[in-house]
Amino acid sequence: MFTLHHKHPRRGFSLVELLVVIGIMAILMALLLPAVQQAREAARRTECKNNLKQIGLALNNYHDMHKVFPSGWIAVNAGVPNAHQGTSGVGWAAMILPQMDQNNTYRIFSSALPLTDPANGAFLRAKIPAYECPSDPKPNYFKLEQDGSNTVIAELPTANYIGVFGPENLDDCENSPGNLPVMADGTCKGSGMFYHNSSVKISSLTDGSSSTLMTGERKTKANVNWYSSWPGMIADGEEAFQRICGSADHVPNDPVAHFDDFSSNHVGGSQFCLADGSVHFISGNIDLAVYKALTTIQGGEIVTGQF
Repeated sequence: MFTLHHKHPRRGFSLVELLVVIGIMAILMALLLPAVQQAREAARRTECKNNLKQIGLALNNYHDMHKVFPSGWIAVNAGVPNAHQGTSGVGWAAMILPQMDQNNTYRIFSSALPLTDPANGAFLRAKIPAYECPSDPKPNYFKLEQDGSNTVIAELPTANYIGVFGPENLDDCENSPGNLPVMADGTCKGSGMFYHNSSVKISSLTDGSSSTLMTGERKTKANVNWYSSWPGMIADGEEAFQRICGSADHVPNDPVAHFDDFSSNHVGGSQFCLADGSVHFISGNIDLAVYKALTTIQGGEIVTGQF
């Protein structure tokens, strides 16, 4: 006896079911995307921290070799210290290139000539990845104009790590000799690790190397010409010293911060390297007085615990 089997027609997804599946996938993607973005930012923040660790190690190796930390920037005019108009203008980050495994770049720098001399053209075009925070979107180079005019006097590589000048206002380095922070001899002296023609030693850090900020982050703001660099101070350049050094006028990432302040694209604050080579994240909620004291080499502060 034969049994008659009825074939059932194959049934596909209905439109409602398909929309439900798409909706669930969209929800899952919405939940997953922030996690992926956070993971990527965590990786970039770690890379940024490693860059600062490398810079801190290079600075301490420089000190071991020369018994002094590099100057914030070296600038003289006719043999007289001049913070804004002097040459060659070479900065602290350029001086430690050999300790950063960038000796080939350092060798093409002619220290007897101004940074803007054609002989230093290739030097100014060098890109140093360890001087760039991966969380900071920026062009490779920016055009620096002469102070008070629209004349371009140099094209500089962008960077994100600047030396600590102290709590003093860097704009005041354009003062005439005898008007602080410009000393009678023409040197612009900050109370931090790096300033005009500085020669800070480990023994100068009466606060202790673990309580003294040495370098920190500065983010790029292209719409307002917030570009930092590493080669040095370009004589007569617009905000020339602010390109390589920073002050503690405001806490990190302060919404009303000036260009010479420290800042980053990391949420909540910025990363800094201390004089002992350690790297710490400084919150934007830090007490301003404590923060300013950390940027000095002789502020007398005692810091315990985590920043």
